[in-house]
Amino acid sequence: MTTLAADKARKFENVDQQIQNSLPVIAADIIYCGALVGDNGSGYARPLVAGDSFWGICTDQCDNSAGAAGAKYVNVLSEFFIVVAVTGASAVTDVDSTVYASDDDTFTLSSTSNSTVGKVHRWVSGTTCVVHCQAVSQRSI
Repeated sequence: MTTLAADKARKFENVDQQIQNSLPVIAADIIYCGALVGDNGSGYARPLVAGDSFWGICTDQCDNSAGAAGAKYVNVLSEFFIVVAVTGASAVTDVDSTVYASDDDTFTLSSTSNSTVGKVHRWVSGTTCVVHCQAVSQRSI
């Protein structure tokens, strides 16, 4: 899959229930607004790669393309409700299904090698769902 190359507008619901965080970014990368954010395995944020621990969704583009690891911090929502297309979703029976991400812009019901990001909160139509996303830091133990 390909990571975002520009900011992407997203539609959120229940905005009063969003939780924010600020995380150090890997060296020499850009995280675009609307991109899902993952842990690179060394404690730095990057555009999510399948298998990463999910840290949230970027709220403001963070350009660390010329910086060292941790030189800049990305602002993320670490708990939120988002309206998105979810590959594999097709009916009201998908409510409560676990949602995964295969990159910083692809939501899917397929778990294979992907990152857990949340659950289907509501099926809207077709593949469109409201997904309740929670970063690993927000999930109960």
